[in-house]
Amino acid sequence: MTKKLKIIISGGGTGGHIFPAISIANEVMGMIPDAEILFVGALGRMEMERVPAAGYNIVGLPIMGFPRKPGVKMIKFFFNLARSMRSAHRVVKQFKPGVVVGVGGYASGPVLRVAVNMKIPALIQEQNSYAGITNRLLAKRVDKVCVSYDKMERYFPADKIVHTGNPVRKNLVLGKTRKDEAYTYFSLEKGKKVLLIVGGSLGARTLNQSLLGAFELIKQSDVQVIWQTGSYYYKSVLQEIGDNVMPNLHVHEFISRMDLAYSVADVVVSRAGAGSISELCLMAKPVILVPSPNVAEDHQTKNAMALVEKDAAILIPDSEAESRLISEALNLLGDVEKQKRLSMNISALAKPDAAIDIAKLVIELTKKK
Repeated sequence: MTKKLKIIISGGGTGGHIFPAISIANEVMGMIPDAEILFVGALGRMEMERVPAAGYNIVGLPIMGFPRKPGVKMIKFFFNLARSMRSAHRVVKQFKPGVVVGVGGYASGPVLRVAVNMKIPALIQEQNSYAGITNRLLAKRVDKVCVSYDKMERYFPADKIVHTGNPVRKNLVLGKTRKDEAYTYFSLEKGKKVLLIVGGSLGARTLNQSLLGAFELIKQSDVQVIWQTGSYYYKSVLQEIGDNVMPNLHVHEFISRMDLAYSVADVVVSRAGAGSISELCLMAKPVILVPSPNVAEDHQTKNAMALVEKDAAILIPDSEAESRLISEALNLLGDVEKQKRLSMNISALAKPDAAIDIAKLVIELTKKK
């Protein structure tokens, strides 16, 4: 009797970690339908809702991010870390996985550490161009490190690196040709340029403020704007807009059909999270990246620079966005040749089969055990 394939996928914290993790799980299940997959996330984080919604079981650890300043939070961090290590050990021992996958995020570290200590095959999926400290420390002990950027030998053993790219949501690929459907869905007028502005599911204050401060520019333009404010800022944005409603401004708290939004956009403004960049590469969209300054080791700027160096994106620092962003976006919308060049260069970086390639590696590692 063949032993059932059992896999733990650990990590989360943001959509940028969760969507790739679910994509990998879906591909594994497509290849081996009777496989059993358990997710391990952080209690109170969004994976505890998103993963069950995708049809998978998840266990939560009481883990939290490392505090930036000394204080009471530091004591709480180490206390929760110890509890999380014990919980991770219990989960791994009871579930008995054939392989453990870490996708980044708070819960990834404890589970990977337990796995390598128990000599269970393990794989890291590093999404960013600048590797986090946990992945750097564990890389020597895991079996494979899947990356999306060049020159990752700076952080990981070269013989363990596999250049797979980052998994993206499958519906984005299917939505590439649905432009007509997108015009109807967003109530857009055909023949007019479309600017898409997204700051993640929670939102990005700087991007929202940049738009709020540029209403006159938008009014004077013939450009249609699809604007995702994020859940944190939606109500306050509507209050600030007040009676200043414009027919070419389409405000959304959250865009569930990003496949349609990408398909109809001529230019995209986005943060520079690894998941967002992978999607933009796949969709071949001219993009202006505004890296978030509120991330560990400023990794979003490093992600963006990896594209800028290949003339595949435009970077505007967060501190300059309110004064420059909208005017530069409108200028890019008027420069068809530049759009074509950026689109061609960013599409060359796309890895549409990333989730499939990682799933194959995961299955291969179970044979090692």
